[in-house]
Amino acid sequence: MDSVELTILRNLLHNDEYSRKVLPFINKEYYENYHEKVIFEEISKFIVKYNNLPTKETLIIESEKRTDIAEDTFKQICEYVNLLDNVPSDSQWLLDTTEKWCKDRAIYLALVESISIADGNSETKTQDAIPSILSDALAVSFDNQVGHDYLNDYEERYEFYHQKEEKIPFDLEFFNKITKGGLPNKTLNIALAGTGVGKSLFMCHVASSSLFQGKNVLYITLEMAEEKIAERIDANLLNVNIQEITKLPQAMFENKVSNLAKKTQGSLIIKEYPTASAHSGHFRSLLNELALKKSFRPDIIFIDYLNICASSRYKANGNVNSYSYIKAIAEELRGLAVEANVPIVSATQTTRSGYGNSDVDLTDTSESFGLPATADLMFALISTEELEGLNQIMVKQLKNRYYDPTLNKRFVVGIDRGKMKLYDCEQSAQEDIVDSGQEEEYNKTQDKIKNKFAALKF
Repeated sequence: MDSVELTILRNLLHNDEYSRKVLPFINKEYYENYHEKVIFEEISKFIVKYNNLPTKETLIIESEKRTDIAEDTFKQICEYVNLLDNVPSDSQWLLDTTEKWCKDRAIYLALVESISIADGNSETKTQDAIPSILSDALAVSFDNQVGHDYLNDYEERYEFYHQKEEKIPFDLEFFNKITKGGLPNKTLNIALAGTGVGKSLFMCHVASSSLFQGKNVLYITLEMAEEKIAERIDANLLNVNIQEITKLPQAMFENKVSNLAKKTQGSLIIKEYPTASAHSGHFRSLLNELALKKSFRPDIIFIDYLNICASSRYKANGNVNSYSYIKAIAEELRGLAVEANVPIVSATQTTRSGYGNSDVDLTDTSESFGLPATADLMFALISTEELEGLNQIMVKQLKNRYYDPTLNKRFVVGIDRGKMKLYDCEQSAQEDIVDSGQEEEYNKTQDKIKNKFAALKF
């Protein structure tokens, strides 16, 4: 009879759908036998690097390259790999079995580690860490949400109705208006813009603002290098023109960063992935790694940007149209937002016809009209020569699950491209915007006031 470990490795090697679902949840330490651990590592590394399944021959070749395995171990690996034939298994049974195995192994390893800590054998952890270690192990699950029992969970529901929703506020008035105070957790928020209009600038500004509020910020970039994103955030937070940063003396630069660190309790992690190489599974693994190695859990995640992510469901070069592919990426990112309990902010490109257009619409969404269906908030960033001359950029609401999208449908914000900043414009800048919806909002407010006074008896 085959072991669970053999069954899992066999399906990781041959079952693409299964591999993409379970790989983020499997830890190499779950394997007891060293040769099994090596094989899992090589399968995992290959999938992450090439977004494809390796062959048995590839596993043997990659294992032979390793310098950390003895000749006897390599022979064991070769013998074991030859057992990894494609033997079909019931998909649901396989998922259930894998989940139980992951949970059992996590609990066992947590108990071993806890005993070692209790005995004083750990150099890095105290006994205070034991509850957290055991709790994390018990929480291992592919899906631990069993649903809301409508009739029995009414108290929980009532409390939910009356609790203040946790949000990440903007430092921009109109963005707070259209979101009713900021971005809620478990949401996907998308900026639509053409090349060079300001997608990354917008995300860098909001990331800077979130950090300054004391929030933990994770910025994932698939387009620019980590250092280039950091440079933009430096320009924003240090209030220095991006062209002048390199001219700052080191002592002055260090002093500015040090003063900034004193003003916030938050942290900012910037992580770079090669374009089109990473998907939600990689981001999920990153979150786990950051929690373990740095005790860092983000309050908000930025992904720059959606179109150049990979999908965990589909191969980029597979037989799938762009509509399904981009929609899948959006769904996976929103799923990650729900799992991590954070808002995710990302961006997408306009179509060629939408680039330079003064009135961008949902139909101008590049590659996938299915993207807006998944997003909670979607808005266009529009730049024209006239707006650039005024140091402004227009925002147009395209979809809004937080508030009435016809109110403040269009508005402008100031933009300082040198310092990578956005700022509020004076109200007079908003007054001449056609189809803004601000007049409707004013009239609704006035109607409410009139109705209140009409109800009063003197």
